[in-house]
Amino acid sequence: MKRYSDMEYLRLSKWQKFVYKLVSFLVGIPLGIGHFFQKIGIAIKDGFLKIVAEFKDIGVTFIHGDWKTKVSYVVMGFGNIARGQVLRGLLFLLFEAVFIFYMITTGGYWLSKLDNLGDQGPVEVYDPVFDSYKTEYHDNSFKILLYGVLTVFFIVAFIYTWRVNVKQNKISEEIIRSGKKLRSGKDDLKSLVDDQFHKTLLALPLVGILVFTVLPIVFMVLVAFTNYDGSHNGYSNALFTWVGFKNFGTMFSWEVNTAAGLQSYSATFGEILVWTLMWAFFATFTNYFLGMGVAMAINKKGIRLKRMWRTILVMTVAIPQFISLLYVSKMFAQNGLINQMLMGMNLIKNPLPFWTDAIWARVTVIIINIWIGIPYLMLITTGILMNIPADLYESAKIDGASGWKQFTKITLPYMLFITGPYLLTSFTGNMNNFNVIYLLTGGGPTNAAASGAAGSVGYTDLLITWLFKITTGGDSQYYLASVVGIMVFVVVALISLVVYNVLPSIKNEEDFQ
Repeated sequence: MKRYSDMEYLRLSKWQKFVYKLVSFLVGIPLGIGHFFQKIGIAIKDGFLKIVAEFKDIGVTFIHGDWKTKVSYVVMGFGNIARGQVLRGLLFLLFEAVFIFYMITTGGYWLSKLDNLGDQGPVEVYDPVFDSYKTEYHDNSFKILLYGVLTVFFIVAFIYTWRVNVKQNKISEEIIRSGKKLRSGKDDLKSLVDDQFHKTLLALPLVGILVFTVLPIVFMVLVAFTNYDGSHNGYSNALFTWVGFKNFGTMFSWEVNTAAGLQSYSATFGEILVWTLMWAFFATFTNYFLGMGVAMAINKKGIRLKRMWRTILVMTVAIPQFISLLYVSKMFAQNGLINQMLMGMNLIKNPLPFWTDAIWARVTVIIINIWIGIPYLMLITTGILMNIPADLYESAKIDGASGWKQFTKITLPYMLFITGPYLLTSFTGNMNNFNVIYLLTGGGPTNAAASGAAGSVGYTDLLITWLFKITTGGDSQYYLASVVGIMVFVVVALISLVVYNVLPSIKNEEDFQ
């Protein structure tokens, strides 16, 4: 692709500029993805070198450290206590004692079961007293996987704390050699509410993120490598176990049942993914531009009752979507209010297939989403429009710029610059927009060709609604839902990283300031 200089670019016609920008964008996508994976490779290399350096430093510290430091390799905190830093040393020692106690009492058990997720499931045992069979429950695969992952997290935390303990001994020795005084426990407590107060504030949220966000994500990813489903729930009916990459092979299989007219899992996944991206695109940009247009119309000089118009629009936000969307779904049904009105006015003879035809259903949910999303965008863009310097418009009017020129050269660039990150988050949020799709159509109408896949796949199903359907019903194929969840994460992460790195508001933060 030919690259134009600034002067050559200015000589191009509008159509040539548009084509040049479009080609540059399309060419930049694979380059951006390649650059992203290159960064990952560099990060892996740097991480490996850092680990090697850490091991080297541990060995050097042990060789050249004093006896207090050497003992601290086994008894955490001993060096700190021996050097007078009692509080710091006791915290290290307490953490080691808790870790050892946990590993001996329960942690070791969960780790020993983690390789096969349990040895014995529920067994029917005859009870001679009552002359009947009763079920004896033994291992619980779900708990083994959950607590096994938690134990691994605890081990990683212990290794990190042990490394900090070794570093503390090395730093203490260096301070003593320099003739300076070590910090006391009182100094440490003061530091927690002074220069280290940010760490104090972030400690609890960090633990919460690890326990309630990172741990469930790791658990969900591991479920994709098991046969966890309704028939193998891990306790009450049967244990589940590791199956490797079998589930990924199923999801991306191209095997089809041509006799039954069914399509493969891969084709089903690809079809849902394409519709999910289409939905996210239209749901994001129709709301964005129409919401901006409504905000500009209301803010226009000479418009009366501005507060009333804003209040009417905001009322759609105040009503819970659970109520409004279910009501709208009934309005557009075959025997709903919309069809009855159109037929009563003799505009149509037969009910329009809003929810029974694939194209009609997809277009309808996009249009209804506009009704839902415009108020949000109106509120957001109203504040931004009010902050655009008025002298820019005055200068444009003096130069003879039309209203359209003012919009394309002043308003739109400013809005895109300010709201670029919001557009990205809105796009990714719409990819996981469960409420609108499920409450309006339930994913329907049913896609007969995709009925061989897990869940009742419909033409308006997004990946997130398909994932939900896979986990409900009699089968409850959690392992396939986990695979879908991983793929959703991969798609959203790739789009977010590529777009985020090309946003003008990220690359040129000093502009428009």
